[in-house]
Amino acid sequence: MSDAPITYASAGVDVEAGDKAVELMKASVRRATRPEVVGGLGGFAGMFDASAIARMTRPILATSTDGVGTKVAIAQALDRHDTIGFDLVGMVVDDIVVCGAEPLFMTDYIATGKVVPERIAAIVGGIARACEEAGVALVGGETAEHPGLLDPDEYDVAGAATGVVEYAAVLGPQRVADGDVVVALASSGLHSNGYSLVRRVVASAGWELDRHVDDFGRTLGEELLEPTRIYTRPLLELIADDGVDVHALSHVTGGGLAANLARVLPTGAFARLDRATWTPPAVFRTIQDLGHVPQADLERTLNQGIGFVAVLPEAHADRAIALSEARGVQAWRLGEVATEERAHEAGLVARDVEIVRGAKGVDGGSVQVVGVHPTA
Repeated sequence: MSDAPITYASAGVDVEAGDKAVELMKASVRRATRPEVVGGLGGFAGMFDASAIARMTRPILATSTDGVGTKVAIAQALDRHDTIGFDLVGMVVDDIVVCGAEPLFMTDYIATGKVVPERIAAIVGGIARACEEAGVALVGGETAEHPGLLDPDEYDVAGAATGVVEYAAVLGPQRVADGDVVVALASSGLHSNGYSLVRRVVASAGWELDRHVDDFGRTLGEELLEPTRIYTRPLLELIADDGVDVHALSHVTGGGLAANLARVLPTGAFARLDRATWTPPAVFRTIQDLGHVPQADLERTLNQGIGFVAVLPEAHADRAIALSEARGVQAWRLGEVATEERAHEAGLVARDVEIVRGAKGVDGGSVQVVGVHPTA
């Protein structure tokens, strides 16, 4: 047994490195703010002036929390950490927009085996830039050093956000009507779901992250690290537009397109989606071909090129598409909604094709994806 004194630093926790990381991230965090933020970086709690909420008729608070999952392994392997924050923010704040709420503020949490100030600052810098893009204030966070639990170069990130919406403006199944159409909003790539499958496929194929892939026009690692698209501002503008009556929104994340749409449809509603309306980006076909991944499994795991869907009246679809594309988000008519009774009477339900009913504990509607994707 050694008589040498044991300090926090010798146990693997460097408090000074943590302080340096805070100093390096200050400038980025200052830009991710809103007028309602009270106080500055370094407090025990982030504070937000809620006076405006008090003037609302019936304010409903919405909250969401999430992480990035095993996509962080790609960032660590490439030693590039300035984009993973967009994945975190996108996964959190865009879930809040689904109910029609405006995300207001966010906090983050980073756990790492060893605090490397420059790496932590890069991660938080990405989070701050993403919050700035979404119009969300980054009001606080925490960096925890976990030696012995995580390797020195390992880390994980998580976050939580809060938003608000008038009760009368809440979107969801209660608004969806027979005859509505489903509009798709394109993803920027894989986003942040299904990376356990993706990484397994890539490893099984023996592909290295620095491999150039002609279909991508860049390396495999660059494609896999493509940041998640943040839809907050385009969607809030769509909701606020007088010429568009959005009934429901769905964030296409874990579980895939059909399951996530089913969550925002009322019981007794049926949505028919047509693969012929879009061609998934090359990365999805590459993963499928490399791993011989069954189509059904692929569609349950990856977004297939659709990051969000909106359900709205047929007469409003063209304007919604135009508004989305004006904000740089490709959009198109993906399918239609009917009552299950009318869907059967009109022959909308295809035989011998899977129907997804509800998901994640939600007793929602049903969705069927038919047809074949056009070739690129």
